[in-house]
Amino acid sequence: MFYSVRSERLLVEQIDYNLLFRWFVGLGMDDAVWNHAVFSKNRDRLLTSDVAQQFFMEVNKHAKRFMSDEHFTVDGTLIQAWASQKSFRSKDGSDDGDGTDFHGQSRSNKTHESTTDADARLYKKSYGKESKLSYLGHALVENRNGLIAAAMVTHADGYAERDAALLMLQRKQEGRTRRITVGADKAYDTKDFVNTARELNVTPHVTKNDKGRRSNLDRRTTRQPGYAISLSRRWLVEKGFGWLKQTGPLRQVKLRGLENVDWLFVFSCAAHNLIRIPRLMAQPREALREQCG
Repeated sequence: MFYSVRSERLLVEQIDYNLLFRWFVGLGMDDAVWNHAVFSKNRDRLLTSDVAQQFFMEVNKHAKRFMSDEHFTVDGTLIQAWASQKSFRSKDGSDDGDGTDFHGQSRSNKTHESTTDADARLYKKSYGKESKLSYLGHALVENRNGLIAAAMVTHADGYAERDAALLMLQRKQEGRTRRITVGADKAYDTKDFVNTARELNVTPHVTKNDKGRRSNLDRRTTRQPGYAISLSRRWLVEKGFGWLKQTGPLRQVKLRGLENVDWLFVFSCAAHNLIRIPRLMAQPREALREQCG
């Protein structure tokens, strides 16, 4: 994942001739390399366990001194499923042909589903964009260094981002009495999200959505200096998503099913934090203090 090695076969090739990879896995220069099928079998075994979340938690324990415990940003990103448009067929089997000619047809997630990946949903994140069979990945990012504090994947629908955000915030606040803040874009400016976040002892610093409507935030929140600071740190979550899709494997996943995609997303978020930790450790303490402020 760190070096954009996207298959077990390519990984075995790298281990075979790359001394760095051999050193990392404990192989000598003349030792025989494993068969790529070994990695495939181990991966399938890990997919059925909670290893990804445990690994993510262990990584964040090492990253704790670089993470803010009070100020966060939440957002979601579209993850393209490993399923084609022609696999999106009518649930009652009334489609004619092989599914390639769907232009002019009315298709929705209520009446259609993918025969390749039944958990994928036809979805577009913004107007004017093409609808794709997708999942939604959600991340709660701390505002100091942009490390990912919580992650999960849901079905793609119009409510998933806010519901997932509240779930991650609820888990974050378990056993805590101290108030935290969370920044978000204008899609989170809804009455339910704002009120529920406040019930969780979380101050919502969401971008006001007052175009043709009334925002759910008032001056009690927006006049505070922390509100503007939270909005100025929102780019950190997009930076993480960029790494997950450009370097990581999440532009289009090669796994099917919600549980498997969630495993891959959480594991990739752990890898993102893991690769950031050495760089943060190398920074002077003065620079880290400025980021804390």
